[in-house]
Amino acid sequence: MAAKAIPQDVLAPPARSAIFLVLTVRDGDEAADTVRGVLGDVAALVRSVGFRIPEAQLSCVTGIGSDLWDRLYPEAARPAHLHPFRALAGTVPSVVTGAAHQAPSTPGDLLFHIRSTRQDTCFELSRQLMVRLGEVAEAVDEVHGFRYYDERDLLGFVDGTENPGGAIAIDTVFVGDEDHEFAGSSYVIVQKYLHDLDAWGRLTVEQQQLIVGRTKSDDIELPDDVKPTNSHVAVNTIVDTDGNEQRIVRENMPFGSAGAGEFGTFFCGYAADPRITELMLSRMFIGEPEGNYDRILDFSRAVTGCSFFVPTASFLEDQAD
Repeated sequence: MAAKAIPQDVLAPPARSAIFLVLTVRDGDEAADTVRGVLGDVAALVRSVGFRIPEAQLSCVTGIGSDLWDRLYPEAARPAHLHPFRALAGTVPSVVTGAAHQAPSTPGDLLFHIRSTRQDTCFELSRQLMVRLGEVAEAVDEVHGFRYYDERDLLGFVDGTENPGGAIAIDTVFVGDEDHEFAGSSYVIVQKYLHDLDAWGRLTVEQQQLIVGRTKSDDIELPDDVKPTNSHVAVNTIVDTDGNEQRIVRENMPFGSAGAGEFGTFFCGYAADPRITELMLSRMFIGEPEGNYDRILDFSRAVTGCSFFVPTASFLEDQAD
């Protein structure tokens, strides 16, 4: 990591509340100038909003999409693995819906991943960001996430159990000497999933556990001779040729609207190398071997998909100047 490069707060403590704000940015030099200035001030805005309630642990991670990167920083180098989200299309029909599973690619130039122990501080920071950006940016997706019981998703299972910690987490999410100019940066892929809770609720607990690959009550991974190869855990376990498990850090959050009957999980996966996340998604939607898709997709439908680069806080501030 470069001596003066300060990473963003990718590894902030688990949040009780979060707002995922995905924006598109208007074309033109004036819009680019405005955005560069706001991105350089995000850390200051976090301090201003969070100072009033320090125990809320307010933080914000800023991600920049592939197309916007070229517009904002035409003179800068380009991150090695920055590209738009690659849509995926399954090849076999779902055993539940009869349609092949799709992971769409949707618009997104900026991501603000705002986290806190309180929803009011998340809201206030998101409001301040939108005020500063004005008419140059438009929100195309805004998801208000919340902690659900003991870190569970709305399907009732604990989410994020296998997230690494400590030094392993740092190596997992931050770019190193392999892309020296961007050491301390990260990549993030986000998707919004909607759950069919009615269909899920008609399954027995035993059936649900075989689909997820873990026990529901105490969050213990099923033995290999019991866990199906198309369970969510099995599909997302990737081991390299040396036997080392390839990891990402998931910052998923449940969201929902009881009145609208909409319930889901916002997937947010950070990694130093986004190809690991992309391989996981390919195994989920297409399968390995092909057709052995992740059974959880029979009850969870992806409706968005975006990829972003997360430069260091130092880079954002320097480019604003």
